[in-house]
Amino acid sequence: MKKTLLATAIAGALGVSAAAQAATVYDQDGTRLDLYGRIALGIQGGGERTETASIDGQDVELKANGTEFVDVLSRFGLRGTQRISDDLTAYGNFELRPRLDEVNRDGQQVRNSFLGLRSNAFGSVQAGNFDNFYLNTVAAPFDVYINQGLELTGGGFQGRGDSLGYISPNLEGFQVYLMGKHYTGNGNVAGSDGSNSSTINTAGGAVYEVDALRLALGYTQDRVSAGGIGENVYGGSASYEFVPGFSGRLAYEYQDDREDKIGVGMTYAINEWSFNLDYYRIESQGAQKELQRADGESTSRNAWAAGAYYKVSSNFDVFAEVYEADQDTILDRDTTGSEFTDNLRDVRDNVYWLVGARYHF
Repeated sequence: MKKTLLATAIAGALGVSAAAQAATVYDQDGTRLDLYGRIALGIQGGGERTETASIDGQDVELKANGTEFVDVLSRFGLRGTQRISDDLTAYGNFELRPRLDEVNRDGQQVRNSFLGLRSNAFGSVQAGNFDNFYLNTVAAPFDVYINQGLELTGGGFQGRGDSLGYISPNLEGFQVYLMGKHYTGNGNVAGSDGSNSSTINTAGGAVYEVDALRLALGYTQDRVSAGGIGENVYGGSASYEFVPGFSGRLAYEYQDDREDKIGVGMTYAINEWSFNLDYYRIESQGAQKELQRADGESTSRNAWAAGAYYKVSSNFDVFAEVYEADQDTILDRDTTGSEFTDNLRDVRDNVYWLVGARYHF
């Protein structure tokens, strides 16, 4: 049973992988260009009851959890490779995330756009816009939901844009990931407090995969100078495919000034169906715990997510997901002044739900 557990774990959310559906538009003399993407639309509701917006200089609360027709992370991308030698390959990726649910010219987003060199002997080096490698290592087995449901630190945390990464070759199932994201001081008000200095936020981890077992350890910095709270995130995960189509996963994550999390979940796939179910226990730590005690709120919460997916054809699937964050408050850090100010923001969430369909190409 040599198929990778990671592929099994994410099968429910992806339905059909982009790589499998990519169309080769050019392949000659060692140069290849693939076109890939998906059109995804759905209806969602629930989640946060209100969101805060600034209107005429004043913060007001807007209704946020009503039923809504939405684009569900549609994408369009180009992936190219060119063989330089028997060992060395140049590669590049360019991806757009449009908003297809409405006429919105400002809704297009550039994601997963980078270039790199890959050596079978020495590994890969890439630069550009890509997810935090903490997602590739620790959080990957839990990243199975199309929209909401991942409570572990995701790819957008101190990642994407202005990043340089290294991925080692796969050595008998062992692989290392390292990256740095650069924050320039350009554009900040010049002064003597260091606000105009550059910052590099690092992340990394290691994965060991053998037969049905996958183990991972990783970290990501969260520097204050990069908009964070100054405490690193550390985590580890384990996943195992008990029988073909059924896998379980377990994870632990800790950030001293924020939260520690324990997650457990499973994926089951049979014929055209696949299902995901995950549960998290989150305990507040550090500044968030002290603020919540002063405010009388709970310092812990339980979160869960579930999803069902049906593959109508090799290119078309339908899905339904639900997610309950059990979130009453969120710790915000105001970094607009010379000093950092922590405060709790009221969330008041309901069960989030999403149903929809996707066409892959």
